[in-house]
Amino acid sequence: MTIDFHVHTHNSYDSLMKPEKIIRIAKSRGLNGIVICDHNTIKGGIELSKINKDKNFHIIVGAEIATDAGDITGIFLTKEINSRKVDEVINEIKKQGGKVILNHPYKGHDLSKIDFTKIDFIEGYNSRLNPSDNQRAVMLAKKYNIPIIAGSDAHLYSEIGNCKTEMNNIKDFVPVNYHYKPSKQRYITISQYIKAFKRRSFSVFFSASIIYFKSILGIKKPILKTTSKG
Repeated sequence: MTIDFHVHTHNSYDSLMKPEKIIRIAKSRGLNGIVICDHNTIKGGIELSKINKDKNFHIIVGAEIATDAGDITGIFLTKEINSRKVDEVINEIKKQGGKVILNHPYKGHDLSKIDFTKIDFIEGYNSRLNPSDNQRAVMLAKKYNIPIIAGSDAHLYSEIGNCKTEMNNIKDFVPVNYHYKPSKQRYITISQYIKAFKRRSFSVFFSASIIYFKSILGIKKPILKTTSKG
C-alpha cells in the first residue's frame, strides 16, 4: 500500500484544500492512504475521517506541532496536542498511543534538543525540499537507525502524492520503499501567499515574492533562511 505521510487541509494557515477533494485526488493518484497533519491541530484529520466511506482508503489523523526544537508530527492522534515544548509534545503523542515523526529535520530545527530514542520515523523525503536536504535527512535516519518515511508536504491539490511511502500493510506500518518528486517553487510561493492572506501579513507576502523571483533568476541563496543544529 502507498501512503503520502504529509498532507495539509484548509485548517492549516497556509492551505485552502477541502476534505472531499483531497480524498478524491489522493485516490485518483493511486494512494491507499494519507496522513493529515495540519499545523498545530488534528481538525483536518478528524474532518476527513468522518467523510471517508472507503474502508480500503486510510485516513491517518495527525498534527504538525511547532515546538521549541522545530516541527514535530504526531500521528494516530485522538486529542489535540497542547504543549509546544518538544519533550512534552513527544510525551503527549506517546500517551495517546501515537507515533512521532521528525519531519524535514534540516528545515528550522535545533536537533540538539531532540531525543532520538523517542522518534519513531524521520521524514527522509519531502517534496518541498531540495535533494540535498532530503539526503541529509536520510543520512540522519541511518545514523540513528530510525525508519524513513516520505511525505509531499502538500498544501495544494497539485502536490498530493508527490512524495509517498510504500508499506506492506497498515497493521505492521513498516516502510519498504519511497518515491520523491519535487514540488514547483510557484506552489510553495502560492501557499505562502495563502498564509499572508489568512494572517493579513504583508511581510510574508513580500518575503515570498522576493524568494520566488530570486528562484526565477537562478539565485540559489534565499533571503529568508531556517537553520538546523546537529
